[in-house]
Amino acid sequence: MEGHKVNIWNRGKGTITGVRDVVSFDVDEIMLETELGLLSIKGHDLHVKRLTVEKGEVEIDGSIDGLQYTDQKEKGAAGESLLGRLFR
Repeated sequence: MEGHKVNIWNRGKGTITGVRDVVSFDVDEIMLETELGLLSIKGHDLHVKRLTVEKGEVEIDGSIDGLQYTDQKEKGAAGESLLGRLFR
């Protein structure tokens, strides 16, 4: 991966690089594990349009209200990966 970068256009579309995993997502929040910690994207009508695992890149759209980072150490069981929860 080439590092972590967040690009947001008009609060409606975005591309995030340096993504290791999609932890969870729904229409109000997308939670991503990035190289720099957990990234919570909050808004309305949010969608993960494209996920490229090999590149560590995610493309989103919807109405983006805010972004917040959290340290990986605080992730705990609640931040278990989406795939991990599906295959329990």
